[in-house]
Amino acid sequence: MPHPADDIIASMQSPTAEDRVLIQKAYDVAKEAHGEEKRKSGEPYITHPHAIALRLAKLSMDRDTIVAGILHDTVEDTTLTLDDIKKDFGATVTFLVESVTKLSNIKYRGLDRNIESLRRLLVATASDIRVIVIKLADRLHNMETIEFVAPEKQKRIAKETMEVYVPIAGRLGMGAIRKRLEDLAFKVLEPKKYAETFRTLKEKRAEQEKTLLEILKDMKRDLAEGGMRNFKTETRIKGIHSFAIKLENKDGHIDKVYDLFAIRIIVPTVEDCYKALGIVHAHHTAVPGRIKDYIATPKPNGYRSLHTVIMTGHGLAVEIQIRTEEMHAESQYGVVSHFGYKTNESASSKMTYMQWLIPRLMRTKKVETGVAAPIPKWLTDLAKAVGDHPSKSLDEALKEDFFAERMFAFTPKGDVVDLPVGATPVDFAYSIHSDIGDAMVGAKVNGKMMSIESSLHNGDKVEIITKKSGSPNKKWLEFAKTTSAKKHIRAALLKKPHPR
Repeated sequence: MPHPADDIIASMQSPTAEDRVLIQKAYDVAKEAHGEEKRKSGEPYITHPHAIALRLAKLSMDRDTIVAGILHDTVEDTTLTLDDIKKDFGATVTFLVESVTKLSNIKYRGLDRNIESLRRLLVATASDIRVIVIKLADRLHNMETIEFVAPEKQKRIAKETMEVYVPIAGRLGMGAIRKRLEDLAFKVLEPKKYAETFRTLKEKRAEQEKTLLEILKDMKRDLAEGGMRNFKTETRIKGIHSFAIKLENKDGHIDKVYDLFAIRIIVPTVEDCYKALGIVHAHHTAVPGRIKDYIATPKPNGYRSLHTVIMTGHGLAVEIQIRTEEMHAESQYGVVSHFGYKTNESASSKMTYMQWLIPRLMRTKKVETGVAAPIPKWLTDLAKAVGDHPSKSLDEALKEDFFAERMFAFTPKGDVVDLPVGATPVDFAYSIHSDIGDAMVGAKVNGKMMSIESSLHNGDKVEIITKKSGSPNKKWLEFAKTTSAKKHIRAALLKKPHPR
């Protein structure tokens, strides 16, 4: 006889007999615990944890994460206790449920109010990134069913989603979830603008649908004639909120939005990516300055792909994105795309794509099951700042570090340094080591001397010049971007002897 959790199990990658038993057990426990409880929609409450667990399974999360997703509301809403969960499902599931519960207990009121909710979020996430993955799945289902909530509460939830969960999903490279959350929040927060943007996109899509399909057909033929046999293609239209922002930046000129439509070419290898790019450029005119190689220099969240914008014979500008299957999975699901957690595998047998791509940006932290959980360095650093600073300083850290757009800069040896956009050589120096920052007297950027007040750009190679006699001065605090750099500068200034 089919079990209600069978679709969850079927969505997992190679589920074991033990996976099946524990997930079915968790479902039965949650269903009994929630009892006759209903959601605002009138549906049985179990539909919510079921939807979350199904999404986690489709994200290829491990069994413990899926079980925690099923049980995540039981401690807060039912008589089930953490001791009950630990007895039946183990320490890791208990930790995940407890962490998600703590995050749910405090209501977000904006960055300037009740910063404690974000403090807890960051501490829990830095302990195990699976906590935020569960929370994102939870938030996404709540946003998908938000029409059943009172209007005032809708606004609060949507604001929190846009200000907290959208940036988090973006920072973790989870593009598909970020886009969905962003559009759902936009619909609640600015319904009139959402409707106008949606209508414009729909009209533009209908207007250009036939042309886009003709371009795609020609491109497939060009690739095949160029010797490429194993490739897939798909079309993409820009997200509603993303399009609204881009249109605003272009003063309403829709013809200047070059990435409204995109064609994705998905190929087996990196070599095939560059070969496909050559074929595309051989048959179409590329828009100058619109060729981006995110394979050679990935985006800070790990995104890799080749981008180019072509002008077609139909007068339509189309963005072409070329990537491998692995890169495509990363672009959609980011840090979770290669989790592959299995309790029967050693921590050393798994390496996430971010660890492979940017070893200096990742740390591996063991949880009680011995499973390796990938933790981005920026997250562990920020969590440390959370512990070190009062709320006022944390507010600054969140605005300037966590929610800021990121970029990469490189040391002369090619090591990667992850920084917020607008960071200076001072931030770069302190991100390497406090001693280097304290002794800095100058910086070379791409081989040229540069003022230490200058903003760095993505891909810059930075060489820090130091002297034993070097020391920071108070002015550095004015142009340092990161809270970590400011913290070290203040500490160094306190050590300086004061003039008599």
